[in-house]
Amino acid sequence: MPVPARRLPSWVWVTGLTAGAIAAVAVLTVKAEQGPHPTASASRPNASASASPRPSATPKASPSAVKTDVPEASGSGRRIVYDLSDRRVWLVDADDTSRRTFTVWPGTVHPAPGSYTVSVRKDATTGSDGVAIEHIIYFSVVSGVNIAFSNAVDGSSPPPAASGAQTGGIRMPKDDGSALWAFGDLGTKVRVVE
Repeated sequence: MPVPARRLPSWVWVTGLTAGAIAAVAVLTVKAEQGPHPTASASRPNASASASPRPSATPKASPSAVKTDVPEASGSGRRIVYDLSDRRVWLVDADDTSRRTFTVWPGTVHPAPGSYTVSVRKDATTGSDGVAIEHIIYFSVVSGVNIAFSNAVDGSSPPPAASGAQTGGIRMPKDDGSALWAFGDLGTKVRVVE
């Protein structure tokens, strides 16, 4: 008399497949951490001159007046550095080389100086000031207000502030927002200095 084949219960199959998938993700995560990380391209000023019949109404700062060196107390390694007093951000590679720096327009709520990490990334939403924003990179919360880098979708550059409202958005020009989005993966260090 033939013996019927034993079938494994479905939960055994599901458990085995799930364990295999988790192991595969763990291996891929380790390999990704060991691989190269993206870097931001350096922003270089355009040295072209234009002939104008009238001088500009607003004086331009000389290149030597612009602070481009990464602050000394900003840590080391691959990171985003945000200087509260200068309203400036640096994208710094693992070898401590600044690849890009730009000015920003902070909201009304500011993070305390210290070390943070990029905790959430969001492609696009509407800011608390009603402006359509993109490239949102969250890294802190202060008194219930989310602190995040972003840029306006339409490229406008006003600071994110509404009358009396508490806003934690740190806005930047559209090109700088794109560079920060490419640089600031989840877990990227953010160092806030004064």
